[in-house]
Amino acid sequence: MTTTTSTTSTTTALRPAPTGALNLARTTATASRVLRQLRHDPRTIALMLLVPCVMLFLLRYVFDGSPRTFDNIGASLLGIFPLITMFLVTSIATLRERTSGTLERLLAMPLGKGDLIAGYALAFGALAIVQSALATGLALWLLGLDVTGSPWLLLLVALLDALLGTALGLFVSAFAASEFQAVQFMPAVIFPQLLLCGLFTPRDNMHPALEAVSDVLPMSYAVDGMNEVLKHTDMTATFVRDALIVAGCALLVLCLGAATLRRRTT
Repeated sequence: MTTTTSTTSTTTALRPAPTGALNLARTTATASRVLRQLRHDPRTIALMLLVPCVMLFLLRYVFDGSPRTFDNIGASLLGIFPLITMFLVTSIATLRERTSGTLERLLAMPLGKGDLIAGYALAFGALAIVQSALATGLALWLLGLDVTGSPWLLLLVALLDALLGTALGLFVSAFAASEFQAVQFMPAVIFPQLLLCGLFTPRDNMHPALEAVSDVLPMSYAVDGMNEVLKHTDMTATFVRDALIVAGCALLVLCLGAATLRRRTT
């Protein structure tokens, strides 16, 4: 009886730690590893940090003869460009982890799917802060974007949009078998939101069916939040609602990403 108890106790001690709940140490270790890898990939860093700034710069001078047009759509695109960029980079980077076998080796250790997804979100979230700050600073102080509200609120929405793009990228990477397929998800996930978010025409002017669809798309509330900052000096209840919806959608998609994450590509 004593021998059996001792054997059982030894076996239990050798089992890896439970990975169901998020662990701060494992999450931060994952984020540190991702950031170290990105540090050696200057092209990816340039894509994340510089492309939104370049696009805003081009947009400003496309409407050089009509600066008011830039003021009307620049704030919205300040959130949309980081979302698109983070979606592309995150989906491809996560897929690369799986196709290279790194993900399978990581999940063989005491590292849960939630730890991995949260670590990626933390790492890319840190880059999203830098990206959003650069793009917001460029738009406001160099390109002369005229907004009525606080620049900090503009930065907040841009950051939430970038985090939403990160979450969407992590989620769709589970359904792609190659980097080419990951890029192909962009027309399916991003373009419909881009058309229906109210950037090109107010959503209440759309066909009722399309307006109903736009009401459940997170990019619609990202654009609405930017427009609130554009028009109002103070934080409004509508702005708070829009920001909470975007943040909630990002959190929901991260949870779905953790649930659908696979160890390897079939």
